Amino acid sequence: MPKLRLDQAPPATLPLRFLLAMPCWGVAGAVLLLADGDAALLTRWHPATLALVHVWTLGILGNAMFGSLLQFLPAAVGAQLRGWQGVPALHALFNLGVLLLVAGLYTQARWPMLAAAMALPASFLWLGTMTIPGLLAIAGERLLRAGIGLALGFGMLAALAGSGLALLLARRIALPLVAVDAHAGLGILGWMVLLLATVARVVMPMFQGTGSVPSRVQAIWLAVVATGLLAAVVAHLRYAGDRTLPLAMAAAGASFALGALWLQRRVPRARQNALFLHWRVGLLALVLAALALAAGQGMVAGALALGVGLPMLVGGMALEIVPFVDWIALRRRVPRGVQLPGVQRLLPDASKRRALLAHGAAAPLLVAAVLWPMPWLARLAALGQLVAWSVHGHALASALLAGRVFLRRVTPHA
Repeated sequence: MPKLRLDQAPPATLPLRFLLAMPCWGVAGAVLLLADGDAALLTRWHPATLALVHVWTLGILGNAMFGSLLQFLPAAVGAQLRGWQGVPALHALFNLGVLLLVAGLYTQARWPMLAAAMALPASFLWLGTMTIPGLLAIAGERLLRAGIGLALGFGMLAALAGSGLALLLARRIALPLVAVDAHAGLGILGWMVLLLATVARVVMPMFQGTGSVPSRVQAIWLAVVATGLLAAVVAHLRYAGDRTLPLAMAAAGASFALGALWLQRRVPRARQNALFLHWRVGLLALVLAALALAAGQGMVAGALALGVGLPMLVGGMALEIVPFVDWIALRRRVPRGVQLPGVQRLLPDASKRRALLAHGAAAPLLVAAVLWPMPWLARLAALGQLVAWSVHGHALASALLAGRVFLRRVTPHA
């Protein structure tokens, strides 16, 4: 397991700006669902549905993964960020791109989609140039570096494919179904699941007290998923309507989720904290999403994976990362000899469990609204999402507020 390098951690504001944007986009998605609940959960092709999916995949999950990588790579892997001073501009470009894409998909307006088609791939390529050279420069941790590098590569491919699709939409050209599916496969499995599975090998033993996946098993899984995904995308593009890609996504997603659940089985009850429970719920949702996808229920699979499972995994980690980043910032600023509060005091487990309960209550409402599409049920699901992400955002903000209160107390003239 990599040793944490706290002195190499980036300035707190770099990852925090992305991590704090995540619940804001969650609230935005809830508002969108509240406004168009009678249409957004009926078909994947409705403008409101396309907008909502990209709020989830880019606004929530994208911000969480950008921010987590910016913290994880220097502090856990030891990889230096190239040009990290440009992170504020990267954050602005990425979120502006998401906003333009969501607005363009929702209104079917041409110029926002054209602008998003340039901003979003530029953001992913910028992230790649900021992180990949540092990954290549360090020694050791070959498996970790390979997994992160593969995920970044798939993320950039997905962004470029999405840019092409946005350009087609802007020109009022009907989207080819196979190209949309390929874009989704590269983004969801190649970028999100591959990155989560790679990082999980470190964070699950570190924060949840699980065992770790043997290096040989992890290496085989990474190779099979990466090559299988590429082969499935090629087959799907060549043979329209081929079931290879959804089945490959279902198999890879289920193998990750079931493997992680298997690692969780021996965690003592005393260590089953809020993060453990976030991941338990999120992993179970991913298993159900894989079954739904294999059965041809794409809308149900999307709700379970993008609306419940993946947000539970990255949201639970954000509740650990934000107070930890704040604690590192306090460590750098308080006078010597002053005892720092523990990370758990900045954000107690009770606050994290409240966020878990809020998301747990919202999840079945969202899935039910897809299974039984009625306007009142969709809007009830939207209210559940609104409450859940508001509670989540309040928890993150309270961790930062606790750090500021402590800093003012020990440095009153700072």
